[in-house]
Amino acid sequence: MKWIDVAKVDEFESGTARSITVEDTKIAVFNVNGEFYAIEDACTHDFETLSGGEVDGYDVICPWHGARFDLKTGEALAAPAYDPVATFSTRMEDGIVQVAWTEDD
Repeated sequence: MKWIDVAKVDEFESGTARSITVEDTKIAVFNVNGEFYAIEDACTHDFETLSGGEVDGYDVICPWHGARFDLKTGEALAAPAYDPVATFSTRMEDGIVQVAWTEDD
């Protein structure tokens, strides 16, 4: 496993998201009140990006068709999506938000 830098903590405002690409996989990282969550940046309904979606508590709402996903577990919470999105571990190291990446992801 390796850790991928996303952004400086002090430049990553609460309520915002960042999208990164690691080995052809897009990952959306969300700051929810200083807690960081990372999910695959592709709605399982139509594979459009989730990083531009509205965050409601610990859920993100797909900006394209309104599917809803739990940022902690990746679980699909509302149609039209039924399958979960992949989640990734996050951490803060030396003032940088990082996402865990393994070759199996």
